[in-house]
Amino acid sequence: MSTLRSFAEAVIRRLPERLQPMVRWRFIKFGVVGASGTVVNLAVLYLAQEFLFNWIADFHDRLNYSIALAITVATISNFYWNRRLTWRDRKHEVHHSALFLFSKYVMAAGLAIVLQSLLTKWLALYMHYLLANVLAIVLSSVCNFVANDRMTFRRRRAKIATDSAAHPPPADVHDKP
Repeated sequence: MSTLRSFAEAVIRRLPERLQPMVRWRFIKFGVVGASGTVVNLAVLYLAQEFLFNWIADFHDRLNYSIALAITVATISNFYWNRRLTWRDRKHEVHHSALFLFSKYVMAAGLAIVLQSLLTKWLALYMHYLLANVLAIVLSSVCNFVANDRMTFRRRRAKIATDSAAHPPPADVHDKP
């Protein structure tokens, strides 16, 4: 375990200094939420594929519906827990309704959702659909984190105290020292 930790720390040290704290803590929280979302995704995918949509004869058509449902349920779960845990410190900076934030979350994660869906379908041609889904989730999670950190839960830039401090007004020509 210490070898893995040493390796991870070495990789983190190579990142720009500004990103290091984010990767250490926020990405770990994101990973925990993502792991719980993976369990939700797999459970819904299995239940939908084997029971809920078992009336659909074609495996791939059934898989399309099952993947859509699994991703939807997991996305709702991940949004809830990421808002409560991963980006909790930025909650005061975001003054929008939960529905508006969820819309931004889905848009930010849209690329990852499409990537996960396409990868699952493609990998399912070569391996069991559950294993294909796990691999697709892992590959798309980095894209999902960056998009949500930069778009949905982004930190507001601190305003400069006053514009006059940055650009003082010109001295009055009539003022004498």
